[in-house]
Amino acid sequence: MEKKTPLYDKHVENHGKIVPFAGYLLPVQYEQGVIAEHMAVRKACGLFDVSHMGEVLLTGRDALANLNMLLTNDFTNMYDGQARYSPMCNESGGVIDDLIVYKIRENHYFIVVNASNREKDFAWMKEHQFADAYFEDLSDQVAQIALQGPKAHEILAKLVPEEELPKKYYSAVMEGKVKDISCIISKTGYTGEDGYELYMGTGDAGRMWDLLLEAGREDGLIPCGLGARDTLRLEAAMPLYGHEMNDEITPLETGLGFAVKMNKEDFIGKKALVDRGEPSRKRVGLKVTGRGIIREQEKVFADGKEIGITTSGTHCPYLGYPAAMALLPVEYAGVGTKVEVEVRNRMIGAEVIPIPFYKREKK
Repeated sequence: MEKKTPLYDKHVENHGKIVPFAGYLLPVQYEQGVIAEHMAVRKACGLFDVSHMGEVLLTGRDALANLNMLLTNDFTNMYDGQARYSPMCNESGGVIDDLIVYKIRENHYFIVVNASNREKDFAWMKEHQFADAYFEDLSDQVAQIALQGPKAHEILAKLVPEEELPKKYYSAVMEGKVKDISCIISKTGYTGEDGYELYMGTGDAGRMWDLLLEAGREDGLIPCGLGARDTLRLEAAMPLYGHEMNDEITPLETGLGFAVKMNKEDFIGKKALVDRGEPSRKRVGLKVTGRGIIREQEKVFADGKEIGITTSGTHCPYLGYPAAMALLPVEYAGVGTKVEVEVRNRMIGAEVIPIPFYKREKK
């Protein structure tokens, strides 16, 4: 049985098309459709229910040591309210999940994990905890709403005093308030746009949703579903667990080396990554040059032989062309390399281009 998020009734009220996803019933789109939602986020603002994501609290005198052993990134020098992204590897160097860690204060961390991995991740954390550290699964108590787009700041600033908003990307106000609703206000997102992610108690989610929609109405804010979330993240070439990474694909192969600190004394998977040496394949961007749309798990060919596999693909509404990401041998990963992708027994031409496909202009 799929669960309902605290905002399920809001999606039904707004005529969201509900589908099962990661164990939850969520809107894939609303009446205006995926393309309109995608363009709203690129040009104005969109509102997403992300309450299916998992949240874990880590406390204890040895919380930091546990984080540094569990995750590939280094969490030693973080200020209170800072967020840091990291893969979490298995012993063979594959990725169990990718997640975001917020430092609340010394020895207190708030960890956000992917919905489909919530139980697996929490079990892994508990299994590997040591000394004085305690993991607590808060997922059922926490709702998450994402406000994304160039007008996100303008909209949220109507409800929150400017000085109480996080300033830097990947930072958060851990004890924030939107009107009188207590929440975490985080300057993060998964769309390639400026924006915020808000974490609050499940009982406050409906009121928060209504407050934000009302505040953003004149700025073009609309509710958005899973469809636009996926096309936006693909345009921004953001990796998705189960696509660009999994238990077999290492973070180095998928281009996450910036979040893998090999100079740390140790972390789970470090030895395996060292033993593997330089990755022989890497994640690349493909622009379709032929006719058709490439999806995930389609074979890539060059020089008459199969060389790799696509990991995600779709039509990119803002850019106006179909694109995909793929894992290819490093010798075929250079920008300008011509390849073909087999889609339903037909070959579609494509070319390796730089990623991200889309990058917002910094003001």
